[in-house]
Amino acid sequence: MSSILFEIRHSVAHITLNRPEKFNSFNREMALLMQARLDEAASFHEVRAVYITGAGKAFCAGQDISELVGDEKIEIKQILAEHYNPIVKRIRNMAKPVIAAVNGVAAGAGANIALCCDVVVAAESSSFIQAFSKIGLIPDSGGTFTLPRLIGWQKASALMMTGDKLSAHEAERIGLIYKVFTNSSFPEESLALAKTLAQMPTKGLAYTKHALNHSFTNSWEEQLLLEDEYQQKAALTDDYAEGISAFLEKREARFRGL
Repeated sequence: MSSILFEIRHSVAHITLNRPEKFNSFNREMALLMQARLDEAASFHEVRAVYITGAGKAFCAGQDISELVGDEKIEIKQILAEHYNPIVKRIRNMAKPVIAAVNGVAAGAGANIALCCDVVVAAESSSFIQAFSKIGLIPDSGGTFTLPRLIGWQKASALMMTGDKLSAHEAERIGLIYKVFTNSSFPEESLALAKTLAQMPTKGLAYTKHALNHSFTNSWEEQLLLEDEYQQKAALTDDYAEGISAFLEKREARFRGL
């Protein structure tokens, strides 16, 4: 079986991390395949949203430690440059909404890959761990950038330094993730969210995503100018025209991502 499962259903690209016997930890083959699957999702016109989850009991336990030791070990520098940084860059730069459906433990790079997605939902039994400090490393995969912006400096610093486990409900309470579902309803509810996003005006969602990306570094005045630019682009889309028509005609809009 492939370490990354990929299929398209209802305009949603389903990407499943598939090394359940290793808690879906990344090795080189899996990381490179993940990049390829993200590229496919980005390039296929019929894909309007991306849904990332894990097989088995875990979402992703981060790096497969066995690749860090032995005669054929892979250096940390190579892992970051060729594995994780390209993955999170692809997720943030994709002009489509990306949903992380965290079905179990998300640790280390696994947690930070999830947290860089546009919407993160979790099963109630799942958890999030910044596990890096346990082996003397620092958070990577964008974690030191993303985490303090999601939950604030103090909370992020403490979680990174202690490596404490955060429950799904606590993650929702502090604003780390969007929503928690019961274990029994999680598959249906998380997929329903992905399908909903796939039927929305996805060009407008892409402009929203790009604006959020720039908000990390722009000044207030620069961000206002960027909003002006993207709002004008959004107003030229077919979906905007459809949304206005549907509102005036008191009917459901039929968006096509155009």
